[in-house]
Amino acid sequence: MSSVNIKRLNSADADFQQRLDELLAFEGAQDENIEKTVVGILADVKARGDAAVVEYTNRFDRLSVAGMAALELPKAELQAALDGLPAERRAALEAAAQRIRTYHERQLGAGFTYTEADGTMLGQMVTPLDRVGLYVPGGKAAYPSSVLMNALPAKVAGVKELIMVVPTPGGEHNALVLAAACLAGVDRVFTIGGAQAVAALAYGTETVPQVDKIVGPGNAYVACAKRRVFGIVGIDMVAGPSEILVLADGSTDPDWVAMDLFSQAEHDELAQSILICPDAAYIEKVQASIDKLLPTMPRRDVIRTSLENRGALILVRDLEEAVAMANRVAPEHLELSLAEPDAWVEKIHHAGAIFIGPYTSESLGDYCAGPNHVLPTSGSARFSSPLGVYDFQKRTSLIRVSKDGAQTLGRIAATLADGEGLPAHAQSARYRLDA
Repeated sequence: MSSVNIKRLNSADADFQQRLDELLAFEGAQDENIEKTVVGILADVKARGDAAVVEYTNRFDRLSVAGMAALELPKAELQAALDGLPAERRAALEAAAQRIRTYHERQLGAGFTYTEADGTMLGQMVTPLDRVGLYVPGGKAAYPSSVLMNALPAKVAGVKELIMVVPTPGGEHNALVLAAACLAGVDRVFTIGGAQAVAALAYGTETVPQVDKIVGPGNAYVACAKRRVFGIVGIDMVAGPSEILVLADGSTDPDWVAMDLFSQAEHDELAQSILICPDAAYIEKVQASIDKLLPTMPRRDVIRTSLENRGALILVRDLEEAVAMANRVAPEHLELSLAEPDAWVEKIHHAGAIFIGPYTSESLGDYCAGPNHVLPTSGSARFSSPLGVYDFQKRTSLIRVSKDGAQTLGRIAATLADGEGLPAHAQSARYRLDA
């Protein structure tokens, strides 16, 4: 097989910034046909409820069910899926679930209150969302890890009811996905998918209850639907293609780095895998490892397309420049594949997750390290955070003004309200002032 024609960039070149910008550019513009289809499905489900969901599920998932009753899985089926797993696979799933749960329990934040000298109390109350919808890809693209990563922080947060939707094209149920749902404490599971599932969760139907927030990954139709229903319900994020940026100093086995680049490239052709390194000879070694290892990969065609279209091997002057470039990229996954990585961690300001040291492969974070694998993409790590317990909680301000406090605050508020031309606001505050 021919060498992988992955882009080479050099920060010393005059056109480097232009080439870097072109590499990072990702047009997320939705296809007009997708948008038109999704709008129609959302409106139809909102108007006809269950009947529309059943109709679209039969059409898109090649089923022939008569009603929604056939599309909700009993709890016993989830337990049976867990009980039927091979021992090694069940143990791995349980270990991952426990690590993810333990990590997210550390994110639990209590509310607070404080009382001022005049008796006025101010504070914040933290409460969980009542009901959350979890979208899980189904069929061949089945991700039990996504079930754990989305469901467990919701349950740790105290969400009262978690509704999972998972398409089952051709009636294919994935036992590992259902087992993960059982372990994570999912309350109800509907075997529906696509824009119609998002619509059912957002608007509610006769059978599917309306949720407060929808989380979880999906295809372009799902992403478009989530974008459309935002405001009616909350959403986690509209994620772009997966990304990895490996910052290496040449001390790691080049085969390891090549495989780490593959680990994201194998997701799909639009995934992005980038290596930044100040050692030109090491970059050549990684290229050789890529060429050597690619033929052994079952998903080699996807990996090759991803690497050749959106990947890059970037030569920089030194690690300082590499770190500055990493902050410019703000990647979803950042590997610090360095002999002495600790000193560089605090210099990273923008990344979804940082994988520190040569033994910390990104794949460990995907499955079982503990921190969430739902991460900001497409540079949004500049202003966004990983999914966590806080995404399933809301904060309510607490204000109790004492009589004495009303004398001080009332005068301040009335003065500002007068300045804004809102006399009822001002008078409301003045009513509480002592004569």
